[in-house]
Amino acid sequence: MENIYGFNQYTFFTEMAELASKHNSFDLSLGLPDFDIDDRLREYLKEAADLNHHNYEPLAGNPLLIKSIIDYNLKRVNSLSIQEQEVTIVPCSTFALYTSLKSILNQRDEVIIIQPSYYTYAPSIVMNGGIPVYYNLENDFAIHWDLLENCISEKTKAIIVNSPQNPTGKIWTKSDWEKLYELIKDREIYLISEEIYDIYYYDGATHYSSYLHPELKKRTFCIFSFGKMFHATGWKVSYLLASEELTKKFRCHQQYISYSANAPGQYAIAKYLEVYDPSENQILMQKKRDIFNEMIKETPLVVEKQCEGAVFLIVNFRAVSKTKSDVEFSKWLTIEKKVACLPLSAFYNSKQNSDYIRFSFAKKDEVIIQALEHLRKNL
Repeated sequence: MENIYGFNQYTFFTEMAELASKHNSFDLSLGLPDFDIDDRLREYLKEAADLNHHNYEPLAGNPLLIKSIIDYNLKRVNSLSIQEQEVTIVPCSTFALYTSLKSILNQRDEVIIIQPSYYTYAPSIVMNGGIPVYYNLENDFAIHWDLLENCISEKTKAIIVNSPQNPTGKIWTKSDWEKLYELIKDREIYLISEEIYDIYYYDGATHYSSYLHPELKKRTFCIFSFGKMFHATGWKVSYLLASEELTKKFRCHQQYISYSANAPGQYAIAKYLEVYDPSENQILMQKKRDIFNEMIKETPLVVEKQCEGAVFLIVNFRAVSKTKSDVEFSKWLTIEKKVACLPLSAFYNSKQNSDYIRFSFAKKDEVIIQALEHLRKNL
């Protein structure tokens, strides 16, 4: 992969999808759902258009949506009690990440990124004058707290955490948030907590938000995504939770970058949240994960660590190829074996190769079944 200003050229992600399309391959590369949204959500969007929700919403967001978010979070298994002034509607999680960093960073401040991680983190830090510091997870993808602590310096201003994590599927528990707080409690270090896959927890687990920690909450920008929740990524509506003090800082910058998010979408989501049951989507996605897990056992590809959350599986491919890099293997699998994936090294700034590839199971059941059956016969 090409480097631009020290970062991987991330058109590679879309190039893999284009490669899949060109070679008529089953595309399990990106976390873009290929199944439809709830009919009720579509109807609410039509209602929004009929009611002329076509102009800017307030900087904080549609008041009806803010109320729906507060009510929705109270109903969580791990209930979140939030105030109106702590909620901001934003166009997307990438916007929320970038603007949160802009709210706190000074030139040359350091921000810790836990890798593998989503590709927007480091560029967002650098564009805000900061310096990325990378903590690379071991192959168990678990946090080793002494190693994370070694990344903290006098210049550390923030840590970015993603739970459930893309691409590993690892989750942070109440104990993890407590351990993180112990590391940073005596320093001015903020937390950017990206929790966009918050409803996708499997095997009886439940989401435990960083925002539940009474002390972390005071220094946290907590990011959620309706696009991920509702399989409607193109709607571009997400939300941020932060203390009243941090929210004021955030909105100071927000007003100059993107004043508000999609107005008809905000109304439709507000109405839909009143009837939405997150367990339906969670059950749907766990079923897809389980189909993938069972069928991949019939191939030489190996799932070493179970996906605890999110919509991705990390797979070891070395039983198929000892010599190919993960990038070469991903392209070979896409072109020659007709199943598209992503190399794990694409989620590192500092790693050019690994033993792993990432599949997305946010796909129709028949696509997962056909893709894995094809691999069973052809690997």
